[in-house]
Amino acid sequence: MATEGGWLTFDVMHQNIPTATTIASRHQAIAPYIHRTPVLTSRLLNEISGAEIYFKCENFQKVGAFKARGAVNAVLTLEESELKKGVATHSSGNHGQALAWAAAQRGAVARIVMPSTAPEVKKAAIKDYGAQIIECEPTLAARESTLNRVVEETGATFIHPFNDDRVITGQATCARELLEDVDDLLDYIIAPVGGGGLLSGTALSAHYFSPQTKTLAGEPEGADDAYRSFRAGKLIPLENPNTIADGLLTSLGDKTFGIIQKYVSGIFTVSDPEIIGAMRLIWERMKIVIEPSCAVPFAAVLKNKTIFQNKKVGVILTGGNVDLKKLPF
Repeated sequence: MATEGGWLTFDVMHQNIPTATTIASRHQAIAPYIHRTPVLTSRLLNEISGAEIYFKCENFQKVGAFKARGAVNAVLTLEESELKKGVATHSSGNHGQALAWAAAQRGAVARIVMPSTAPEVKKAAIKDYGAQIIECEPTLAARESTLNRVVEETGATFIHPFNDDRVITGQATCARELLEDVDDLLDYIIAPVGGGGLLSGTALSAHYFSPQTKTLAGEPEGADDAYRSFRAGKLIPLENPNTIADGLLTSLGDKTFGIIQKYVSGIFTVSDPEIIGAMRLIWERMKIVIEPSCAVPFAAVLKNKTIFQNKKVGVILTGGNVDLKKLPF
């Protein structure tokens, strides 16, 4: 890793990337703890989009989001001596819930640093799993400094929300299941991108298990560091993100960016009104609960119909932890 003009550049060739064997073996290891979530289709949404869409419903996953996969994979790798001191992370919600739940599976304490602006429904869920919440200012610097203090004081093991090989490997199992469960080869898989753990894992699974399938991403216009970084070939951190998709307010990490550079074919941005429109369509037509971040890839498909016309598209619906008091419609 090197610095160039205030940006970070990476040599992907020297990065440790999870292998197909690792993903397959860790998938087997976490299978007893997670749901194999359903793949749903909608005739009406196919007609609206012009594509043949297969929705991988991680909103039905443990803790209501795909994050359970990476969190439990990471916790299952810890030694007993590490578990006694607990685990810690910073999270706007879903990773915090996932780590709290995963730690409880092995009788460990989880300490979650959360921005004060995080949805109350996510804070309540974390407390229900028995974790401790430490609130901080809603900035990445505040999250990291508070987390560092917690780790120093407790000796807890830090489980990064996305920039961790164990987490990336766990998230990769989502796309692996989708590819196994859809009979016909997919032309595209599209996932939302925040920190990039899901997207990088998705790209690896597509590369290993369905090389003909291209991986794409959707990202909010108000938090478009992945889009800008991807185009520039350099990691450009977020500054003052502003989007209804609260789960996508984090910048890419060096590990995730390296994988995304090499294995992702494109990133599309969508506006908040487009996200809300896609979210409403899924609520109304599919009768399932999804959060705003979850609607981003479907919004990208709707915005770019010519690209997806008559294609088989896997859309990862990432989570359903929405605050019902703050519905945008």
